[in-house]
Amino acid sequence: MDQAASAETRGKTAHELVSSPDFKLLVSTRLKVSSVLLVLLFVFYYGYILLVAVDKPLVSRRIGEVTTLAIPLGVAAIVVAWLLTAIYVFWANRSYDPEVERLKGQMHR
Repeated sequence: MDQAASAETRGKTAHELVSSPDFKLLVSTRLKVSSVLLVLLFVFYYGYILLVAVDKPLVSRRIGEVTTLAIPLGVAAIVVAWLLTAIYVFWANRSYDPEVERLKGQMHR
């Protein structure tokens, strides 16, 4: 068996794996996805906080007998946070985790 065939069958070392383009693409993709979701979370959450701080008369408007506009907007901010978390979990389960397992399978045992 020649050295090239031997290198393919033995698997990669941790250093080779971390240096590989596949690993770098995986890390880059995870950073992009998590950064976009984080920015969206900040926009919704801090947008709500700033709205309450800056335009109190708007969020104090009654939309029912006792409910003000701030209540459904606050609930919406929480629901958006849950949805963004669910999107990340869905993405991780469908794309990220299988790719991590594939790369781990390439390592030398």
